[in-house]
Amino acid sequence: MQGDKGVVATVKLPSVKEMLEYSNVELDMTLSCPGTRDDTCPHWDHTIQLYVCCDQGHPLCGMELGRWITSFRRRIGRWLTPITPLLPLFTSNVCTFTMKTVPWAMPWVPSLNLRFSGLMGKQGHSSASTQPFSLIPLFRGGTFNKTYNTQYKPYKFIVPKGATQVKIVSVITGHGSDENGCGEFCVTSHHFIVNGKHEISKEFTNAGTQQGCADRVLEGVEPNQYGTWLYGRDGWCDGQEVNPWVVDVTSQVDFDKENKIRYFGYFNGTDPDPRQNPGNIIMYSYLVFYRSMR
Repeated sequence: MQGDKGVVATVKLPSVKEMLEYSNVELDMTLSCPGTRDDTCPHWDHTIQLYVCCDQGHPLCGMELGRWITSFRRRIGRWLTPITPLLPLFTSNVCTFTMKTVPWAMPWVPSLNLRFSGLMGKQGHSSASTQPFSLIPLFRGGTFNKTYNTQYKPYKFIVPKGATQVKIVSVITGHGSDENGCGEFCVTSHHFIVNGKHEISKEFTNAGTQQGCADRVLEGVEPNQYGTWLYGRDGWCDGQEVNPWVVDVTSQVDFDKENKIRYFGYFNGTDPDPRQNPGNIIMYSYLVFYRSMR
């Protein structure tokens, strides 16, 4: 995997109906290097993103399905990322997956499998009562400067017919380095406001800590890397997957009227305002609707 195009594969999957019958879907990703030694691995950490397109003409074509941060020069890594809420991105059963990182990075050798488990409604399998059936893209990231929050307008929506549950699903990471260490080493917070009164927030307090990522080896961080892998980062660690942040907002939405969601990101409890070299927030966020299986 290298260059502007990354690595691309078109795969035939089970039918959409069959995929939606599973209560648990995961990305099983491994990352290795061209040679048999660590010195053939890229010297720096980079973001890897996975995009999926199952219909070129569909508005969900090209959305992000998964995200990882590479290790510092370690050729063995394997991670499971839960993506069940993102099943509606599979709009057909023939999908093209594109995995890429920055084009100037040295090559990696990835391997990816989709794991389906917990077949709903079958004896001895999952007892899950809902399935995700519809998805709306919400907000994306951008340059983390004083105009960061001005780009976000309230998103208005109507809950689709048949929905019984609503969730906000987002993947957010901070990168770059201004005079405050933003967005890689500074603590940022991210806020969703539902209907003007219900606030959902997440603060990446691990960022900038001396052992923040070393302390997460048991959570999947690749141990004993080179470089500064030990330090905590803004929503991520070197040599680890980035898991989606999933929040159930069913009780906060109106199923009969128009709803509104706002988003903003803060540094030190207010709008970021760096003097130089502003960082960047990579964010994909979605509104996911579930229906009853019973």
